Amino acid sequence: MTAARRRAVIPLTVVSVLVASAALAGCGSQRDDDVYTVLNSSTDDSYHGWDAATLKRCSAKLGITIEQQSVPASQVMTKSLRMASSKSLPDVIQFDASEMPTFAEAGGLVDLKSLGLSTQDIPKGIVDFGSYKGVYYGAARTVNTLALFYNKDILKKAGLEVPTTWAEMKETSKKLTQGKQYGIALSAGGAEDGVFQFTPFMWSNGGDETDLDSKQVAEALDYWKGLLKDGSLSKSTVNWTQADVNDQFMAGNAAMMINGPWQVETLNTKKSLNWGIAQIPVPESGDDSVGPLGGAVLTVPKTGDTEREKTAAKIIGCMSSEKEQITYARNSWMVPANEKAAAIWRKEVPELDALADQVATARSRTAKVGAGWSSVSLALQSAFQSALTGQNSADALKKAQARATSGN
Repeated sequence: MTAARRRAVIPLTVVSVLVASAALAGCGSQRDDDVYTVLNSSTDDSYHGWDAATLKRCSAKLGITIEQQSVPASQVMTKSLRMASSKSLPDVIQFDASEMPTFAEAGGLVDLKSLGLSTQDIPKGIVDFGSYKGVYYGAARTVNTLALFYNKDILKKAGLEVPTTWAEMKETSKKLTQGKQYGIALSAGGAEDGVFQFTPFMWSNGGDETDLDSKQVAEALDYWKGLLKDGSLSKSTVNWTQADVNDQFMAGNAAMMINGPWQVETLNTKKSLNWGIAQIPVPESGDDSVGPLGGAVLTVPKTGDTEREKTAAKIIGCMSSEKEQITYARNSWMVPANEKAAAIWRKEVPELDALADQVATARSRTAKVGAGWSSVSLALQSAFQSALTGQNSADALKKAQARATSGN
């Protein structure tokens, strides 16, 4: 499970027509009054099992039967649209937070506050993460972001400290590049994974997704190009997903990597790997390390059945309760969305304390551009591929800004 997954980009007009018809026509298909469905992307055996246990507990608590239907992350939106078309929408849809605004903009989601769900004890950044145009549509159980993972043994042997600034990371990466071992690994592939990984460099340098051809964004991309030029970063980075990056780190082919907590379960399968985690280095000492908030949000789609929508909100309330957040966070290594739950979690997993600090300054990819994020993402993906294979960063980003503005 990753924070930035491959998704189908579907025109808003198509989404609008389908979700509007579903809401206007009501439920359509026959439903069992006591059976409720949660559509999610928990196809991985571990996540599917954790969600099954959560839903079993919530079923008992609410006196109903809750079933999960899991499809690959790239299919959640298309599956939801097919179900909207056939008037058979599930009661709860778990969207990737970057995808939720598209369904919300089309008028397909119910305001969770209107259904009685509170945002008390949830940090503003995480409330924004589940909101669109100020309306709270998605409740997060846990959130994640990116961090710098490092091989403690390799750094110790080289007599090097964990880098905290861009200059330090450049120098450290260069010193750690020996033989088949690269200093650092990251994903710069032509998919959302690469964009997700670029945002900490863009944002920490003062860049912005609404102005892709700014000096600050170009500097961030040039920094990546510098790592590539030094040989500290493999040329294959333009093809790597975040899972590929983790494979390289585990195999000892990279001394450090940019990645997220969803990799921890896999990392821990290699007992000999002595890894640590730190905040992503910043341009200058004292700067904030601003990473992307990742994860999913639980939403209630408009079905025209107000009573079922109210019960769906109760399901979300149970799934996102403090107790369930802590349980899910323990399993997944994500950070609880609720501040009180997160404080308990920090004490339980002090080795991931740096991740909680990184979450504290993280922001949503869609906060400024909403449903327009998909256009920004595609434009940046194209810019990476061009700039990292030889084109001038400023020129590549100028084209990216034009593409993002046109929405193509």
